[in-house]
Amino acid sequence: MENTFVTIIAIVLAAVLLFIFPLMSMSQRTDDVSQLAVQTATEDFVIDVRTSGKLTEDRLDEFITVLYSTGNSYDVQISIDVLDENPGKKTAQVSSDKVGENITYSIYTTQVQDNLENNGYMLLKEGDNINVSVKNTNTTIAQMFINVFYSITGNDTYAIVAQSSGIVTATGK
Repeated sequence: MENTFVTIIAIVLAAVLLFIFPLMSMSQRTDDVSQLAVQTATEDFVIDVRTSGKLTEDRLDEFITVLYSTGNSYDVQISIDVLDENPGKKTAQVSSDKVGENITYSIYTTQVQDNLENNGYMLLKEGDNINVSVKNTNTTIAQMFINVFYSITGNDTYAIVAQSSGIVTATGK
């Protein structure tokens, strides 16, 4: 009777070691490849917008298509800090020819999408700042294994996250 119980435990342990752990390792590698693809696509998108000074609906759709080609769903957040130059002169300073302070205001994802739907493009100017943040919204296979084996739960854990930002170097035309 004792030998039967030990044999069953050994078979279960062997099944876990032979099948579950390699599957877990492969799913983590898949997440790593997705992470690399998402980070590269995010950086390319930001560099394209920075150097052209123009954000188009087609370019955003192309970016989202590249993200979804990894087999996951994503939450894409775009924030643009628009430089609002103040051409006024400061009177409190000794020299009256100094230009006033530059102020920035932010445009967020929904405002960017509304602008793109209405115009098809959004022109940026030199000095504006673009921030793009991407997080996966679905649970990947690797996340499921981690949740089962390590009992980590919570909605704030993301397996695939990418972020890129930069200052626009050209005024869009």
